Amino acid sequence: MLRTMVVFVALFMPVAAAAQAQADYEAQVDRVFAKWSSSTPGCAVGVSVNGTPALARAYGMADLEHAVPNTADTIFESGSVAKQFTAAAVLLLARDGKLSLDDQVRTYIPELPDYGMPLTIRHMLTHTSGLRDWGSVAAIGGWPRGTRTYTQAHVLDIVSRQRGLNFAPGTRYSYSNTGYNLAAILVSRVSGMSFADFTKRRIFEPLDMTRSSWRDDYARVVSDRAIAYAPHGDGFRQDMPFENAHGNGGMLTTVGDLLKWTTNFASPKVGDGAFVQQQTERGRFSDGRAHGYAMGLGLGSYKGVRMISHAGATAGYRAQLNLYPDRALAVAVVCNAASADASSHADAVADVYLGNNVRAVAGPSAKYTMTDADYAATLGLFRDTSTGRPYRVIREADAVRIERGPRLLPISSTQFVTGNGGSKWEVADGGTRVRVTDGDATAIALEKVSAVDPSPAQLQEFAGTYLSSEAEASMNVMVEDGALVIKQRPTATMKLAPAYADAFTTPALDVVIFRRDAAGRVTALSVVQDRVWDLRFRRVR
Repeated sequence: MLRTMVVFVALFMPVAAAAQAQADYEAQVDRVFAKWSSSTPGCAVGVSVNGTPALARAYGMADLEHAVPNTADTIFESGSVAKQFTAAAVLLLARDGKLSLDDQVRTYIPELPDYGMPLTIRHMLTHTSGLRDWGSVAAIGGWPRGTRTYTQAHVLDIVSRQRGLNFAPGTRYSYSNTGYNLAAILVSRVSGMSFADFTKRRIFEPLDMTRSSWRDDYARVVSDRAIAYAPHGDGFRQDMPFENAHGNGGMLTTVGDLLKWTTNFASPKVGDGAFVQQQTERGRFSDGRAHGYAMGLGLGSYKGVRMISHAGATAGYRAQLNLYPDRALAVAVVCNAASADASSHADAVADVYLGNNVRAVAGPSAKYTMTDADYAATLGLFRDTSTGRPYRVIREADAVRIERGPRLLPISSTQFVTGNGGSKWEVADGGTRVRVTDGDATAIALEKVSAVDPSPAQLQEFAGTYLSSEAEASMNVMVEDGALVIKQRPTATMKLAPAYADAFTTPALDVVIFRRDAAGRVTALSVVQDRVWDLRFRRVR
Protein backbone atom coordinates (compact mmCIF):
# COMPACT_ATOMS: atom_id res chain seq x y z
CA MET A 1 0.00 0.00 0.00
CA LEU A 2 2.82 2.41 0.93
CA ARG A 3 4.68 1.58 -2.33
CA THR A 4 1.51 2.32 -4.31
CA MET A 5 1.13 5.69 -2.59
CA VAL A 6 4.76 6.61 -3.35
CA VAL A 7 4.29 5.79 -7.03
CA PHE A 8 1.04 7.80 -7.09
CA VAL A 9 2.71 10.85 -5.58
CA ALA A 10 5.68 10.59 -7.95
CA LEU A 11 3.35 10.55 -10.91
CA PHE A 12 1.04 13.23 -9.61
CA MET A 13 3.60 15.90 -8.66
CA PRO A 14 4.87 16.68 -12.16
CA VAL A 15 1.31 17.12 -13.37
CA ALA A 16 0.52 19.38 -10.45
CA ALA A 17 3.70 21.39 -11.03
CA ALA A 18 2.87 21.81 -14.72
CA ALA A 19 -0.65 22.93 -13.89
CA GLN A 20 0.71 25.47 -11.41
CA ALA A 21 3.21 26.76 -13.96
CA GLN A 22 0.43 27.16 -16.52
CA ALA A 23 -1.69 29.03 -13.97
CA ASP A 24 1.26 31.32 -13.26
CA TYR A 25 1.71 31.99 -17.00
CA GLU A 26 -1.97 32.78 -17.41
CA ALA A 27 -1.93 35.16 -14.44
CA GLN A 28 1.07 37.02 -15.84
CA VAL A 29 -0.51 37.25 -19.30
CA ASP A 30 -3.77 38.49 -17.76
CA ARG A 31 -1.85 41.38 -16.22
CA VAL A 32 -0.48 42.32 -19.67
CA PHE A 33 -4.04 42.81 -20.95
CA ALA A 34 -5.56 44.15 -17.72
CA LYS A 35 -6.65 47.46 -19.30
CA TRP A 36 -9.22 45.74 -21.54
CA SER A 37 -12.58 45.17 -19.89
CA SER A 38 -16.30 44.67 -20.48
CA SER A 39 -16.61 48.37 -21.32
CA THR A 40 -13.81 48.44 -23.93
CA PRO A 41 -12.78 46.56 -27.04
CA GLY A 42 -9.74 44.38 -26.48
CA CYS A 43 -7.49 41.63 -27.73
CA ALA A 44 -7.00 37.90 -28.10
CA VAL A 45 -3.65 36.22 -27.49
CA GLY A 46 -2.33 32.81 -28.40
CA VAL A 47 0.93 31.07 -27.54
CA SER A 48 2.39 27.84 -28.88
CA VAL A 49 5.43 25.97 -27.56
CA ASN A 50 7.10 23.28 -29.66
CA GLY A 51 4.26 23.60 -32.14
CA THR A 52 1.59 22.82 -29.54
CA PRO A 53 -0.95 25.40 -28.31
CA ALA A 54 0.03 26.48 -24.81
CA LEU A 55 -2.32 29.42 -24.17
CA ALA A 56 -5.37 31.04 -25.75
CA ARG A 57 -7.14 33.88 -23.99
CA ALA A 58 -9.20 36.94 -24.84
CA TYR A 59 -10.05 40.26 -23.23
CA GLY A 60 -12.54 43.05 -23.77
CA MET A 61 -15.51 43.08 -26.10
CA ALA A 62 -15.93 42.04 -29.72
CA ASP A 63 -19.13 44.10 -30.05
CA LEU A 64 -19.82 46.92 -27.61
CA GLU A 65 -23.34 47.55 -28.93
CA HIS A 66 -24.50 44.02 -28.34
CA ALA A 67 -22.27 43.17 -25.36
CA VAL A 68 -20.47 40.32 -27.13
CA PRO A 69 -17.12 39.50 -25.50
CA ASN A 70 -13.94 38.62 -27.35
CA THR A 71 -12.98 34.95 -27.21
CA ALA A 72 -9.93 33.01 -28.37
CA ASP A 73 -11.99 32.05 -31.46
CA THR A 74 -13.08 35.59 -32.34
CA ILE A 75 -12.11 36.63 -35.86
CA PHE A 76 -10.05 39.80 -36.21
CA GLU A 77 -8.42 41.49 -39.18
CA SER A 78 -4.65 41.03 -39.12
CA GLY A 79 -3.48 44.07 -41.09
CA SER A 80 -0.06 43.64 -42.68
CA VAL A 81 0.54 40.35 -40.88
CA ALA A 82 -1.28 39.11 -44.01
CA LYS A 83 1.67 39.99 -46.24
CA GLN A 84 3.47 36.73 -45.42
CA PHE A 85 0.49 34.75 -46.74
CA THR A 86 0.44 36.77 -49.96
CA ALA A 87 4.16 36.19 -50.40
CA ALA A 88 3.68 32.48 -49.69
CA ALA A 89 1.05 32.28 -52.44
CA VAL A 90 3.50 33.76 -54.94
CA LEU A 91 6.24 31.38 -53.79
CA LEU A 92 3.92 28.42 -54.31
CA LEU A 93 3.31 29.49 -57.91
CA ALA A 94 7.08 29.78 -58.37
CA ARG A 95 7.44 26.21 -57.04
CA ASP A 96 4.78 25.15 -59.54
CA GLY A 97 6.95 26.57 -62.31
CA LYS A 98 4.33 29.11 -63.33
CA LEU A 99 6.51 32.15 -62.67
CA SER A 100 9.92 33.24 -61.47
CA LEU A 101 10.52 35.78 -58.71
CA ASP A 102 12.87 37.55 -61.09
CA ASP A 103 10.22 37.95 -63.79
CA GLN A 104 9.29 41.53 -64.55
CA VAL A 105 5.95 42.47 -63.02
CA ARG A 106 4.66 43.94 -66.29
CA THR A 107 4.72 40.42 -67.77
CA TYR A 108 1.65 39.69 -65.65
CA ILE A 109 0.36 43.20 -64.93
CA PRO A 110 0.79 45.24 -68.12
CA GLU A 111 -1.21 48.08 -66.53
CA LEU A 112 1.99 48.94 -64.65
CA PRO A 113 3.85 51.72 -66.52
CA ASP A 114 7.18 50.94 -68.15
CA TYR A 115 9.72 52.79 -66.04
CA GLY A 116 12.61 51.94 -68.34
CA MET A 117 14.27 49.61 -65.84
CA PRO A 118 13.59 46.09 -64.57
CA LEU A 119 10.97 45.91 -61.79
CA THR A 120 10.58 42.33 -60.61
CA ILE A 121 8.25 40.31 -58.42
CA ARG A 122 11.12 39.90 -55.95
CA HIS A 123 11.48 43.69 -55.72
CA MET A 124 7.79 43.98 -54.81
CA LEU A 125 7.87 41.29 -52.11
CA THR A 126 10.97 42.74 -50.42
CA HIS A 127 9.84 46.41 -50.59
CA THR A 128 12.70 47.40 -52.88
CA SER A 129 10.52 48.10 -55.93
CA GLY A 130 10.32 51.88 -55.53
CA LEU A 131 6.56 51.70 -56.16
CA ARG A 132 4.67 54.51 -54.49
CA ASP A 133 2.20 53.36 -51.86
CA TRP A 134 -1.23 53.63 -53.49
CA GLY A 135 -2.92 54.58 -50.19
CA SER A 136 -0.55 57.49 -49.73
CA VAL A 137 -1.21 58.69 -53.28
CA ALA A 138 -4.96 58.46 -52.65
CA ALA A 139 -4.58 60.48 -49.45
CA ILE A 140 -2.55 63.15 -51.24
CA GLY A 141 -5.39 63.34 -53.73
CA GLY A 142 -7.73 64.16 -50.85
CA TRP A 143 -9.31 60.73 -50.33
CA PRO A 144 -7.44 58.78 -47.62
CA ARG A 145 -8.19 55.11 -47.10
CA GLY A 146 -11.43 54.86 -45.15
CA THR A 147 -13.11 57.72 -46.99
CA ARG A 148 -13.84 55.65 -50.10
CA THR A 149 -14.49 51.97 -50.79
CA TYR A 150 -11.24 51.10 -52.54
CA THR A 151 -11.02 47.91 -54.60
CA GLN A 152 -8.22 46.09 -56.41
CA ALA A 153 -9.41 47.87 -59.57
CA HIS A 154 -8.86 51.22 -57.86
CA VAL A 155 -5.35 50.12 -56.88
CA LEU A 156 -4.58 49.21 -60.49
CA ASP A 157 -5.96 52.53 -61.67
CA ILE A 158 -3.83 54.53 -59.22
CA VAL A 159 -0.71 52.51 -60.05
CA SER A 160 -1.26 52.88 -63.80
CA ARG A 161 -1.11 56.68 -63.45
CA GLN A 162 2.23 56.84 -61.59
CA ARG A 163 4.82 58.11 -64.02
CA GLY A 164 7.67 57.83 -61.55
CA LEU A 165 9.11 55.59 -58.83
CA ASN A 166 10.53 56.57 -55.48
CA PHE A 167 13.89 55.14 -56.58
CA ALA A 168 15.41 52.71 -59.06
CA PRO A 169 14.23 49.17 -58.17
CA GLY A 170 16.69 47.28 -56.01
CA THR A 171 18.62 50.33 -54.82
CA ARG A 172 16.66 51.39 -51.73
CA TYR A 173 14.06 50.13 -49.25
CA SER A 174 10.64 51.72 -48.83
CA TYR A 175 7.69 49.85 -47.34
CA SER A 176 4.88 49.86 -49.89
CA ASN A 177 1.47 48.20 -49.79
CA THR A 178 1.26 48.54 -53.57
CA GLY A 179 3.56 45.61 -54.26
CA TYR A 180 1.40 43.28 -52.19
CA ASN A 181 -1.88 44.35 -53.75
CA LEU A 182 -0.29 43.74 -57.13
CA ALA A 183 1.01 40.37 -55.88
CA ALA A 184 -2.54 39.27 -55.01
CA ILE A 185 -3.72 40.32 -58.47
CA LEU A 186 -0.79 38.45 -60.01
CA VAL A 187 -1.67 35.26 -58.10
CA SER A 188 -5.21 35.41 -59.43
CA ARG A 189 -4.12 35.96 -63.03
CA VAL A 190 -1.45 33.26 -63.03
CA SER A 191 -3.44 30.63 -61.11
CA GLY A 192 -6.71 31.20 -62.94
CA MET A 193 -8.68 31.40 -59.72
CA SER A 194 -9.45 34.14 -57.22
CA PHE A 195 -6.73 35.00 -54.75
CA ALA A 196 -9.09 33.96 -51.94
CA ASP A 197 -9.71 30.54 -53.49
CA PHE A 198 -6.04 29.94 -54.23
CA THR A 199 -4.90 30.72 -50.68
CA LYS A 200 -7.76 28.68 -49.23
CA ARG A 201 -6.85 25.63 -51.30
CA ARG A 202 -3.07 25.86 -51.05
CA ILE A 203 -2.50 27.37 -47.58
CA PHE A 204 -5.54 27.51 -45.30
CA GLU A 205 -6.98 24.04 -45.94
CA PRO A 206 -3.67 22.10 -45.66
CA LEU A 207 -3.02 23.79 -42.30
CA ASP A 208 -6.61 23.42 -41.07
CA MET A 209 -6.93 27.21 -40.83
CA THR A 210 -10.72 26.97 -40.98
CA ARG A 211 -11.32 30.42 -39.48
CA SER A 212 -9.26 32.37 -42.02
CA SER A 213 -10.44 34.21 -45.16
CA TRP A 214 -9.96 37.53 -46.97
CA ARG A 215 -11.92 40.74 -46.69
CA ASP A 216 -12.46 40.91 -50.45
CA ASP A 217 -16.06 42.00 -49.83
CA TYR A 218 -16.27 44.16 -46.72
CA ALA A 219 -20.08 43.89 -46.69
CA ARG A 220 -20.06 40.09 -46.43
CA VAL A 221 -21.36 38.80 -43.09
CA VAL A 222 -18.56 37.04 -41.19
CA SER A 223 -19.70 35.10 -38.14
CA ASP A 224 -17.82 35.84 -34.91
CA ARG A 225 -15.97 38.85 -36.37
CA ALA A 226 -14.98 41.52 -33.87
CA ILE A 227 -15.98 45.09 -34.65
CA ALA A 228 -12.99 47.46 -34.75
CA TYR A 229 -13.03 50.63 -32.65
CA ALA A 230 -11.07 53.83 -32.11
CA PRO A 231 -11.08 56.03 -28.98
CA HIS A 232 -13.59 58.86 -29.16
CA GLY A 233 -14.13 61.27 -26.28
CA ASP A 234 -14.66 59.19 -23.16
CA GLY A 235 -15.57 56.10 -25.14
CA PHE A 236 -15.17 54.45 -28.52
CA ARG A 237 -16.61 54.64 -32.01
CA GLN A 238 -16.52 52.07 -34.78
CA ASP A 239 -13.46 52.19 -37.03
CA MET A 240 -13.96 49.48 -39.65
CA PRO A 241 -11.97 48.99 -42.89
CA PHE A 242 -14.63 49.67 -45.52
CA GLU A 243 -12.54 48.63 -48.53
CA ASN A 244 -12.09 45.56 -50.69
CA ALA A 245 -8.43 46.02 -51.60
CA HIS A 246 -6.48 43.12 -50.10
CA GLY A 247 -3.23 41.18 -50.28
CA ASN A 248 -1.43 44.01 -48.55
CA GLY A 249 -3.76 43.25 -45.62
CA GLY A 250 -7.38 42.26 -45.31
CA MET A 251 -6.92 38.76 -43.92
CA LEU A 252 -9.56 37.74 -41.37
CA THR A 253 -8.26 35.20 -38.87
CA THR A 254 -7.89 34.06 -35.27
CA VAL A 255 -4.91 33.66 -32.97
CA GLY A 256 -5.35 29.89 -33.23
CA ASP A 257 -5.10 29.93 -37.03
CA LEU A 258 -2.07 32.22 -36.94
CA LEU A 259 -0.31 29.78 -34.62
CA LYS A 260 -1.13 26.90 -36.99
CA TRP A 261 0.69 28.86 -39.69
CA THR A 262 3.80 29.26 -37.51
CA THR A 263 4.08 25.48 -37.16
CA ASN A 264 4.69 25.36 -40.91
CA PHE A 265 8.07 27.00 -40.41
CA ALA A 266 9.34 23.97 -38.46
CA SER A 267 7.20 21.15 -39.95
CA PRO A 268 6.04 22.24 -43.41
CA LYS A 269 2.74 21.03 -44.77
CA VAL A 270 2.62 23.96 -47.18
CA GLY A 271 5.76 23.70 -49.30
CA ASP A 272 8.85 22.11 -47.80
CA GLY A 273 12.07 23.11 -46.06
CA ALA A 274 13.35 24.88 -49.17
CA PHE A 275 10.09 26.82 -49.40
CA VAL A 276 10.41 27.97 -45.77
CA GLN A 277 14.04 28.91 -46.28
CA GLN A 278 13.15 30.95 -49.35
CA GLN A 279 10.42 32.84 -47.51
CA THR A 280 12.63 33.61 -44.51
CA GLU A 281 15.78 34.57 -46.42
CA ARG A 282 16.85 38.19 -46.16
CA GLY A 283 16.13 40.35 -49.17
CA ARG A 284 19.05 41.90 -51.01
CA PHE A 285 19.74 45.14 -52.81
CA SER A 286 21.08 45.12 -56.35
CA ASP A 287 24.63 45.50 -55.04
CA GLY A 288 24.30 42.31 -52.98
CA ARG A 289 23.82 43.88 -49.56
CA ALA A 290 21.25 42.10 -47.39
CA HIS A 291 18.51 43.95 -45.52
CA GLY A 292 16.11 42.97 -42.76
CA TYR A 293 12.96 42.11 -44.73
CA ALA A 294 12.28 38.71 -46.24
CA MET A 295 9.16 37.60 -48.13
CA GLY A 296 6.41 39.28 -46.12
CA LEU A 297 8.40 38.86 -42.91
CA GLY A 298 10.68 41.01 -40.77
CA LEU A 299 13.87 39.38 -39.52
CA GLY A 300 15.56 40.48 -36.32
CA SER A 301 15.96 39.61 -32.68
CA TYR A 302 14.30 40.30 -29.35
CA LYS A 303 16.55 40.57 -26.32
CA GLY A 304 19.13 38.41 -28.02
CA VAL A 305 16.63 35.80 -29.25
CA ARG A 306 16.20 35.39 -33.01
CA MET A 307 12.74 36.53 -34.12
CA ILE A 308 10.69 36.32 -37.32
CA SER A 309 7.75 38.71 -37.12
CA HIS A 310 5.32 41.14 -38.65
CA ALA A 311 2.97 43.78 -37.27
CA GLY A 312 -0.37 44.81 -38.71
CA ALA A 313 -2.75 47.77 -38.52
CA THR A 314 -5.87 48.46 -40.57
CA ALA A 315 -8.54 50.93 -39.40
CA GLY A 316 -9.15 49.99 -35.75
CA TYR A 317 -7.52 46.54 -35.91
CA ARG A 318 -4.02 45.86 -34.58
CA ALA A 319 -2.01 42.63 -34.81
CA GLN A 320 1.39 41.12 -34.14
CA LEU A 321 2.73 37.65 -34.97
CA ASN A 322 6.14 36.69 -33.58
CA LEU A 323 8.05 33.43 -34.03
CA TYR A 324 11.17 32.67 -31.99
CA PRO A 325 12.42 29.61 -33.91
CA ASP A 326 15.40 28.87 -31.66
CA ARG A 327 13.05 28.66 -28.66
CA ALA A 328 10.21 26.89 -30.52
CA LEU A 329 7.92 29.68 -29.30
CA ALA A 330 5.25 31.62 -31.18
CA VAL A 331 3.07 34.49 -29.94
CA ALA A 332 0.01 35.88 -31.73
CA VAL A 333 -1.86 39.00 -30.61
CA VAL A 334 -4.86 40.51 -32.41
CA CYS A 335 -6.87 43.48 -31.18
CA ASN A 336 -9.98 45.42 -32.19
CA ALA A 337 -8.91 48.78 -30.73
CA ALA A 338 -6.87 51.37 -32.59
CA SER A 339 -5.31 52.37 -29.26
CA ALA A 340 -4.02 48.85 -28.62
CA ASP A 341 -0.27 48.29 -28.89
CA ALA A 342 -0.28 44.72 -30.15
CA SER A 343 3.49 44.73 -30.59
CA SER A 344 4.20 45.70 -26.97
CA HIS A 345 1.60 43.20 -25.77
CA ALA A 346 3.32 40.45 -27.77
CA ASP A 347 6.71 41.41 -26.35
CA ALA A 348 5.35 41.25 -22.81
CA VAL A 349 3.83 37.81 -23.43
CA ALA A 350 7.10 36.60 -24.93
CA ASP A 351 8.89 37.78 -21.78
CA VAL A 352 6.64 35.49 -19.74
CA TYR A 353 7.49 32.43 -21.79
CA LEU A 354 11.12 33.18 -22.55
CA GLY A 355 11.80 33.78 -18.86
CA ASN A 356 15.52 33.86 -18.19
CA ASN A 357 16.41 32.86 -21.75
CA VAL A 358 16.85 36.49 -22.74
CA ARG A 359 19.46 39.13 -22.12
CA ALA A 360 19.15 42.80 -21.36
CA VAL A 361 19.29 45.04 -24.41
CA ALA A 362 22.69 46.72 -24.46
CA GLY A 363 22.78 50.49 -24.71
CA PRO A 364 25.53 52.57 -26.30
CA SER A 365 28.95 51.12 -25.54
CA ALA A 366 30.30 54.50 -24.45
CA LYS A 367 28.93 57.87 -23.48
CA TYR A 368 30.40 61.19 -24.48
CA THR A 369 29.90 64.58 -22.84
CA MET A 370 29.20 67.15 -25.51
CA THR A 371 30.93 70.53 -25.55
CA ASP A 372 29.42 73.81 -26.71
CA ALA A 373 31.32 73.41 -29.97
CA ASP A 374 29.82 69.95 -30.44
CA TYR A 375 26.32 71.32 -29.94
CA ALA A 376 26.98 74.16 -32.37
CA ALA A 377 28.02 71.67 -35.05
CA THR A 378 25.15 69.26 -34.40
CA LEU A 379 22.08 71.41 -33.83
CA GLY A 380 20.14 72.95 -36.67
CA LEU A 381 18.09 72.13 -39.74
CA PHE A 382 19.10 69.42 -42.21
CA ARG A 383 17.58 68.12 -45.43
CA ASP A 384 17.68 64.65 -46.95
CA THR A 385 19.61 65.09 -50.18
CA SER A 386 17.48 62.41 -51.92
CA THR A 387 13.97 63.39 -50.91
CA GLY A 388 14.30 66.93 -49.53
CA ARG A 389 12.70 65.91 -46.22
CA PRO A 390 13.77 68.31 -43.43
CA TYR A 391 15.06 67.18 -40.03
CA ARG A 392 15.51 69.64 -37.18
CA VAL A 393 17.98 68.62 -34.47
CA ILE A 394 17.31 70.27 -31.10
CA ARG A 395 19.05 70.14 -27.73
CA GLU A 396 17.63 68.08 -24.90
CA ALA A 397 19.43 67.78 -21.55
CA ASP A 398 22.76 66.00 -22.14
CA ALA A 399 21.82 64.79 -25.62
CA VAL A 400 20.05 65.98 -28.73
CA ARG A 401 16.77 65.00 -30.32
CA ILE A 402 15.27 64.96 -33.79
CA GLU A 403 12.26 67.23 -33.43
CA ARG A 404 9.17 65.01 -33.08
CA GLY A 405 11.52 62.04 -33.31
CA PRO A 406 13.95 59.93 -31.26
CA ARG A 407 16.75 61.08 -28.99
CA LEU A 408 20.30 60.96 -30.32
CA LEU A 409 22.78 59.80 -27.65
CA PRO A 410 26.37 60.97 -28.18
CA ILE A 411 29.11 58.34 -28.23
CA SER A 412 31.77 60.75 -29.56
CA SER A 413 31.94 64.32 -30.79
CA THR A 414 30.73 63.25 -34.22
CA GLN A 415 28.79 60.02 -33.65
CA PHE A 416 25.31 59.50 -32.20
CA VAL A 417 22.91 56.58 -31.85
CA THR A 418 19.18 56.56 -31.32
CA GLY A 419 17.95 55.38 -27.95
CA ASN A 420 17.22 51.85 -29.18
CA GLY A 421 20.48 51.69 -31.15
CA GLY A 422 18.59 51.28 -34.41
CA SER A 423 20.12 54.28 -36.21
CA LYS A 424 23.55 55.85 -36.21
CA TRP A 425 24.29 59.49 -37.07
CA GLU A 426 27.78 60.52 -38.18
CA VAL A 427 28.47 64.25 -38.41
CA ALA A 428 31.08 65.40 -40.93
CA ASP A 429 32.53 68.54 -42.49
CA GLY A 430 32.15 70.64 -39.37
CA GLY A 431 28.49 69.77 -38.96
CA THR A 432 27.40 70.64 -42.48
CA ARG A 433 26.79 67.02 -43.46
CA VAL A 434 25.41 63.94 -41.71
CA ARG A 435 25.39 60.30 -42.72
CA VAL A 436 22.53 58.26 -41.25
CA THR A 437 22.63 54.47 -41.23
CA ASP A 438 19.62 52.49 -40.10
CA GLY A 439 20.27 48.80 -39.66
CA ASP A 440 20.86 47.20 -43.04
CA ALA A 441 19.16 49.93 -45.06
CA THR A 442 20.92 52.23 -47.50
CA ALA A 443 22.62 55.19 -45.81
CA ILE A 444 20.88 58.57 -45.94
CA ALA A 445 22.87 61.73 -46.65
CA LEU A 446 21.79 64.95 -44.92
CA GLU A 447 23.07 68.47 -45.47
CA LYS A 448 22.63 71.49 -43.22
CA VAL A 449 20.34 74.19 -44.56
CA SER A 450 19.20 77.57 -43.33
CA ALA A 451 15.75 78.03 -41.85
CA VAL A 452 13.64 80.72 -43.50
CA ASP A 453 10.80 82.99 -42.48
CA PRO A 454 9.38 84.40 -45.72
CA SER A 455 7.27 87.55 -45.71
CA PRO A 456 3.69 87.54 -47.06
CA ALA A 457 4.99 89.21 -50.21
CA GLN A 458 7.56 86.46 -50.70
CA LEU A 459 4.93 83.79 -50.05
CA GLN A 460 2.77 85.26 -52.78
CA GLU A 461 5.29 83.94 -55.29
CA PHE A 462 3.99 80.41 -54.62
CA ALA A 463 0.28 81.24 -54.97
CA GLY A 464 -1.57 79.56 -57.77
CA THR A 465 -3.33 76.39 -58.89
CA TYR A 466 -1.43 73.12 -59.16
CA LEU A 467 -2.66 69.96 -60.91
CA SER A 468 -1.58 66.30 -60.76
CA SER A 469 -2.82 63.63 -63.14
CA GLU A 470 -1.07 61.02 -61.00
CA ALA A 471 -3.14 61.93 -57.93
CA GLU A 472 -6.14 63.09 -60.00
CA ALA A 473 -6.31 66.20 -57.87
CA SER A 474 -5.72 69.91 -57.79
CA MET A 475 -4.35 72.17 -55.07
CA ASN A 476 -4.99 75.88 -54.69
CA VAL A 477 -2.12 77.64 -52.95
CA MET A 478 -2.78 81.08 -51.49
CA VAL A 479 -1.71 83.48 -48.76
CA GLU A 480 -4.14 83.96 -45.88
CA ASP A 481 -3.43 85.98 -42.71
CA GLY A 482 0.26 86.13 -43.56
CA ALA A 483 0.64 82.38 -44.00
CA LEU A 484 0.76 80.07 -47.00
CA VAL A 485 -2.16 77.65 -47.21
CA ILE A 486 -3.31 74.89 -49.53
CA LYS A 487 -7.02 74.49 -50.22
CA GLN A 488 -7.86 71.20 -51.81
CA ARG A 489 -11.59 71.32 -51.22
CA PRO A 490 -13.87 73.78 -49.41
CA THR A 491 -13.46 71.69 -46.25
CA ALA A 492 -9.73 70.97 -46.59
CA THR A 493 -7.40 73.87 -45.74
CA MET A 494 -3.79 73.08 -44.86
CA LYS A 495 -1.48 75.68 -43.35
CA LEU A 496 2.16 75.42 -44.44
CA ALA A 497 5.02 76.06 -42.02
CA PRO A 498 8.25 77.24 -43.67
CA ALA A 499 11.26 74.95 -43.26
CA TYR A 500 14.05 75.97 -45.64
CA ALA A 501 14.00 77.84 -48.96
CA ASP A 502 10.99 76.66 -51.03
CA ALA A 503 10.22 73.86 -48.56
CA PHE A 504 7.30 73.72 -46.12
CA THR A 505 5.73 71.21 -43.75
CA THR A 506 2.11 70.51 -42.94
CA PRO A 507 0.62 67.59 -40.93
CA ALA A 508 -1.84 66.59 -43.64
CA LEU A 509 0.71 66.26 -46.45
CA ASP A 510 4.00 66.04 -44.51
CA VAL A 511 6.43 67.98 -46.74
CA VAL A 512 5.70 70.32 -49.68
CA ILE A 513 8.58 71.53 -51.84
CA PHE A 514 8.09 74.10 -54.60
CA ARG A 515 10.10 73.53 -57.77
CA ARG A 516 11.58 76.20 -60.04
CA ASP A 517 12.70 76.24 -63.65
CA ALA A 518 16.07 77.47 -64.91
CA ALA A 519 14.81 81.06 -64.80
CA GLY A 520 13.84 80.72 -61.13
CA ARG A 521 10.09 80.69 -61.73
CA VAL A 522 7.94 78.41 -59.55
CA THR A 523 6.52 75.80 -61.93
CA ALA A 524 5.47 72.90 -59.71
CA LEU A 525 5.21 71.57 -56.18
CA SER A 526 6.20 68.17 -54.83
CA VAL A 527 4.59 66.27 -52.00
CA VAL A 528 7.16 64.24 -50.05
CA GLN A 529 6.16 61.49 -47.61
CA ASP A 530 7.66 58.28 -46.22
CA ARG A 531 6.09 56.16 -48.96
CA VAL A 532 5.82 58.77 -51.74
CA TRP A 533 9.05 60.63 -52.29
CA ASP A 534 8.21 63.13 -55.04
CA LEU A 535 4.64 63.39 -56.30
CA ARG A 536 4.53 66.40 -58.64
CA PHE A 537 1.72 68.92 -59.10
CA ARG A 538 2.14 71.12 -62.18
CA ARG A 539 1.44 74.84 -61.79
CA VAL A 540 -1.31 76.08 -64.08
CA ARG A 541 -0.83 79.61 -65.38
